[in-house]
Amino acid sequence: MPRGAFITFEGSEGCGKSTQVLRLAARLEQAGVRTLVTREPGGTAIGEKIRDLLQFAPESFAMTPETEVLLFSASRSQLVRETIQPALAQGTFVISDRFFDSTTVYQGVARKLPPEIVETLNAFAVGAARPDVTFILDIDVETARARMLRRVRPVAVHDRMEQEPDEFYERVCEGYRALATREPDRFIVVDGRQSPDAIESEIWNALPTRLSAFASHPQSKIENPKSKM
Repeated sequence: MPRGAFITFEGSEGCGKSTQVLRLAARLEQAGVRTLVTREPGGTAIGEKIRDLLQFAPESFAMTPETEVLLFSASRSQLVRETIQPALAQGTFVISDRFFDSTTVYQGVARKLPPEIVETLNAFAVGAARPDVTFILDIDVETARARMLRRVRPVAVHDRMEQEPDEFYERVCEGYRALATREPDRFIVVDGRQSPDAIESEIWNALPTRLSAFASHPQSKIENPKSKM
């Protein structure tokens, strides 16, 4: 059975990637493509426990950058072997809300951990599970901050990552742009300031050109359902 496609979404907090993950999955399913959506950190029972520790547990505010990068890597390692690799082997298109590029940028660039250590941890955690296409939703810090403030959550719930200062997110944005420059064959940068509908259309139109290697896949005929209307 042909291997499925692995698509990841990246970007700063508030860029709208989670919305676009679900929209792309819905379109692929409508086109007859078997699709699995997952997220980082999380995506497995173990990963979700780690997610809570990383983002919401009161103890997380004392977390060191070194502990943080190891926890992200642990969650990712479980996700790859329990979920992503088996799904790809069955010909499923896997769409992940974040993957190892988040660690490269957030822990390597924004937290300023040694890049060689981050690269080694990423390689160990993901093995051969490398994305075929990665969409970066590029957005300025001011817009991202405004969107984060509009998020609705219980009063007692605070996301540790969202409380970083603007300087941190400036480094995140620059880190993603640098990644896209280094790997233009994998990354597609989309202006995250556009409307959700405009972003969705841009992603959908760009996807087939980057998944040409899967043209012979029995589920890889990706057509725009709206083009038939």
